[in-house]
Amino acid sequence: MAVLVVSGLKIQIDDEGYLENPDDWNEKVACALAEKEGVGELTEDRMEIIRFLRDHYKKYNFFPILSSICKNVHQPRECVNEEFMSPITAWKVAGLPKPNRQVIGYLRGEGGVV
Repeated sequence: MAVLVVSGLKIQIDDEGYLENPDDWNEKVACALAEKEGVGELTEDRMEIIRFLRDHYKKYNFFPILSSICKNVHQPRECVNEEFMSPITAWKVAGLPKPNRQVIGYLRGEGGVV
């Protein structure tokens, strides 16, 4: 298990970079996770995507349909891929728990089948 130090706080992440405790997330943690993932600066457009992912996950306990993310944050249709390269990276930066195999398959474009 690795540790991410953010503003003097030690945040536990697993070996793949997912937060061990999603409640440790805040926007400073998101910036540190983004840097670790090679995303770069979290622009307001990127933060809108991250906030939507977190809100949706809290409400439904599942990753939203990719096209609905962009529609709900009023961004171009492929906003997640354009902003993060990978929906899995966006999920990590949002500080959400490691997704199961079905979600990973869906995020990779495999239709949720692994």
